[in-house]
Amino acid sequence: MKTFEYVAWDHSGNCKEGTRQTSSQDELLAYLRSQELTPAVINEIYSGQQEKKTEIRFRKVKSVDLATFCWQLSTMLSGGLSITSAIQTIADEIANPYFEHVLKSMADKIEKGMSFTDSVRQYPKVFSKLCCAIIMAGETGGSLVKALERLAEHYENRDKLIRKVRGAMAYPAFVVGFIVLIVIVLMTLIIPRFSLMFEEFNGELPAFTRGFMAVYDAIKHNIFYILIISAGLFVAAVVYGKTKKGHEKYCQLALSTPVFGKIILMAFVAMFCKTLGTLIGAGVSLLDAFNILAGMTNNDLLRRGVLETREKMVEGKNISKSMEEVGFFPGVAIKMAQIGENSGSLSTVMEKTSEYYEKKVDGLVSMMLGMLEPVLIITVGGIVLVVILAMYLPIFSMSV
Repeated sequence: MKTFEYVAWDHSGNCKEGTRQTSSQDELLAYLRSQELTPAVINEIYSGQQEKKTEIRFRKVKSVDLATFCWQLSTMLSGGLSITSAIQTIADEIANPYFEHVLKSMADKIEKGMSFTDSVRQYPKVFSKLCCAIIMAGETGGSLVKALERLAEHYENRDKLIRKVRGAMAYPAFVVGFIVLIVIVLMTLIIPRFSLMFEEFNGELPAFTRGFMAVYDAIKHNIFYILIISAGLFVAAVVYGKTKKGHEKYCQLALSTPVFGKIILMAFVAMFCKTLGTLIGAGVSLLDAFNILAGMTNNDLLRRGVLETREKMVEGKNISKSMEEVGFFPGVAIKMAQIGENSGSLSTVMEKTSEYYEKKVDGLVSMMLGMLEPVLIITVGGIVLVVILAMYLPIFSMSV
């Protein structure tokens, strides 16, 4: 039996990779067709290669590493260095051992006659469909250096946008975590001591304190059941989210959330415009570009909108009209797409439009933080105030 590694595509355009033992390559092809997969690359793995492959564990390659790789490779190629020497040189400087292994394998395959595009396609976990499409367009069109420069800019801009959105979520997450920590400290250290003191209290406790202690005792005596039920609800929510209907509901909920939902939409539109401009500028066809764009998001509603736009383009409508009929694209994006089509500079206009929406994301993030900050401060203050009042009212009543 021989061992083969393969890269294939399903009907939805998703990339599948794996290894399989068969007696021949023809048998593997028959297996892939039976699974309704279209093979892209098939290579036999020899025993020595397989042992080496198991030594290198997969490690995620960051956008900044891909951007650096593209910039370095474009610079070396424009300087006259061969592509195999350039990739080998870059691999020697890479800190990520998995990425280093990938680049050295690519250099070896290119040296044996494989094209740069095919070598990139063999590692879909590292190089996305967008990356493969831009490299293929650049290699076949004789403008690989420019394609790599565009790709590097894309990775840098995407990384910058993702950092902005994550940064916006960091502050609320920190404050919520701080609130939880305060509640735990109060319930485990402060309130139990006051509870012992109240047991020795001769007079009747104020109504507010009695109500607070009743709630505290209920939580204390049922904490095990509360944790079990909470864990069960969390697991149920996760399992429901993995179903098609559940995932769609969560996607809808995320987009309908005030302010946060708008940030998600604006961030997607910014990335959509930037990526569309990059793909068109690199020479990728519009229909292929929209297939790639549909795979850029995990939100079912956004993905469906992109695919519906593509379907309307297949029917013969232009981009701006297709975007308008789908219904979720903002008016500015539609208008700018129309201007780009009429002027023949769609790539440039889309990239400029992405800058506009990146500024919109910045503004929405600032507004959200401005709204959340007083709410979270009031929440923390309210929790502390309730505890202080409940604990000290009996003391105040004794002094009166």
